[in-house]
Amino acid sequence: MAQFEELGRKVSAYRPADELGLLRKAYEFSAREHRAQTRLSGEPYLSHPLEVANILADMKMDGVCLAAGMLHDVVEDTPATIDEVRREFGREVARIVEGATKISRIEFFNPEDKQAENLRKMVLAMVDDIRVVLVKLADRLHNMRTLEYLPAEKRVRIARETLEIYAPIAHRLGMGKMRGELEDLAFRYLEPEAFEEVKQAVESRRKVSEEFLADVCKRVKKKMEEHAIPARIEGRIKRLYSIWQKLKRQQISIEQVYDLLAVRIITDSVKNCYAALGVVHNTWRPVPGRIKDFIAIPRPNLYQSLHTSVIGPQGQPFEVQIRTEEMHRLAEEGIAAHWKYKDGRALSPRDEERFAWLRHLVEWQREMRDPGEFLSTLKIDLYPEEVYAFTPRGKVIVLPRDATPIDFAYAIHTEVGHHCVGVKVNGRIVPLKSKLHNGDIVEILTQPGHHPSRDWLAAVKTSRARNKIKHWVNVAERTQAVDIGKKLLEKEARKYDLSLKSAPQDLALRIAADYGCRTLDDLEAGIGYGKISARQALAKLFPAAQIDAYGPRPETPAGRPEQGTSSAAIKVHGHDDLMVYLAKCCHPIRGEDIVGYITRGKGIAVHSRSCPNVQNLLYDAERRIDVQWAGTKQSLYPVKLTLATADRPGLLAEVTSAISDVHSNIQNIEARTGDDRASIDVTLDIVDLQHLNQIVSSLRRIDGVYQVRRVMHP
Repeated sequence: MAQFEELGRKVSAYRPADELGLLRKAYEFSAREHRAQTRLSGEPYLSHPLEVANILADMKMDGVCLAAGMLHDVVEDTPATIDEVRREFGREVARIVEGATKISRIEFFNPEDKQAENLRKMVLAMVDDIRVVLVKLADRLHNMRTLEYLPAEKRVRIARETLEIYAPIAHRLGMGKMRGELEDLAFRYLEPEAFEEVKQAVESRRKVSEEFLADVCKRVKKKMEEHAIPARIEGRIKRLYSIWQKLKRQQISIEQVYDLLAVRIITDSVKNCYAALGVVHNTWRPVPGRIKDFIAIPRPNLYQSLHTSVIGPQGQPFEVQIRTEEMHRLAEEGIAAHWKYKDGRALSPRDEERFAWLRHLVEWQREMRDPGEFLSTLKIDLYPEEVYAFTPRGKVIVLPRDATPIDFAYAIHTEVGHHCVGVKVNGRIVPLKSKLHNGDIVEILTQPGHHPSRDWLAAVKTSRARNKIKHWVNVAERTQAVDIGKKLLEKEARKYDLSLKSAPQDLALRIAADYGCRTLDDLEAGIGYGKISARQALAKLFPAAQIDAYGPRPETPAGRPEQGTSSAAIKVHGHDDLMVYLAKCCHPIRGEDIVGYITRGKGIAVHSRSCPNVQNLLYDAERRIDVQWAGTKQSLYPVKLTLATADRPGLLAEVTSAISDVHSNIQNIEARTGDDRASIDVTLDIVDLQHLNQIVSSLRRIDGVYQVRRVMHP
């Protein structure tokens, strides 16, 4: 009860006019329903909804949202029903609780299906009421804070989902504080060794860093006063996950992270933001190319601030962020700081912009049947967007980092993308797969009758471009597959002097249904893709003809299937006669999640689920087939690793020794050096995923090894 009273005082401080009756009623209802339950930590279960409500109170949410936070688990984890919640607390609370409730009662074939269905529901609910996702984020944050009590496997799964889905959603809603804590908590469980390494590096510098920041803040305050610029000054050390990302991406040491330390200048107006920037640059030397103006061109989540990196008095680089109070509030709290239901105000045009990406999500998620495709596309869409390019008329097009002119073309219009044949960037013709940079002026060249290429899927970065290209390619390939399927059926029928026209239509439809097809076209497409045997389908169509359904497989137009390299180790769900081979782009190894794709003339290509070609959605969902590792055969799998290291004597010997200690054979090893850095490429024989993890852990423990990465080719 004391915990609830503390929550009540917090709410009264920011919403004094609100009645706490609804919140108290929700607390009592939740306490009654959860009374017999405890968490794995041993605490009463009620502590969880109370903490969720506390997190929402820190966001200064209204009574309805807080009540929903208090009740968010009652429908899922207790006998209480959504109708009861609606009757007791009204439609608004019930809608949020229902939107935030997991769909755990539905049985799915695999966890990926379940996660995709959860996220579909959340995406749809967010459009109607953003409080659904705010409750969901608060729920996830408290679960992450208490993740240590769960089994190791579950910890890793939840942490990965948090890093891939929930933290990016918080980012897209501009909730920087929430995003930062979610990322750091997930980092701790997904990369424990790297987490401890970065944490130790930061902690060893903490005292010096804090003294440095205090001195700089004092000097900045004095300079602002001298120039009559009203300002509040803050210092901060960069978050651990952000540091690790930068070290990994740029392959640098912690001393080279320019924004490890940052000073925030929070002032009263945009004019004074630019005035403060001038004062900072007159006081310290700016680092060229490190000035970013997110006030003139806000980020897609409407984040606004001026960023600059400067060199301090002892040569220490640090970042300066300059913004107004309103910008700072939005940067920390995002949509929760200025949202649809606050005091009954309508959604502002600026907040409408925040929800544009949500509406795009809803548009394409309805078209996607395949859970893996939905999840991959969602992850792509949630990536931070950082490139600002311009049309020749000066319109700003915001795209993800490493986006191409193809992405730019589809951002303008689908037909512009489909008919794109070339591009001029800053007046010069460049390849369509070039990377765009901030400030590029892009002119798309089109030609009627031109069509997109499947190869474009490997280059594009936006979900819009990817989905439009995939749709066009899939329609074209399906038409081709139906045509091939018809020809294969006719060819088989001619061998037995049978006429397909004489097959009963109702029998043909029943046979199609047996294969999971809704129409005859679907059946013929399955045959054309190689997913269904033409001879087996014919045997079912003409049972009296005594066709040997399991005789020699017919040749496809592309030739006979090639022998797979490790078919004995792979089992194809529902099929025993299909050729199987391991895809060369990712070289999957025993123990990791795999997925099969039907190829024309080659059988089943088996990919790792983390393969770039799977993640980039280069395959049609209709060609996907369930595969799994089979038998106990101890094959060796080639795996290529790239190590980013310091350039020091004896390091290569330590690397080869570490590999030898975990009983792996080195097929090939190459090292390159330059600027006190080295890069080592090594190809190893690996028994299974556990063996690979042992090797990677062993290599990461070597002093001077900054990064170990498995190489996969898109």
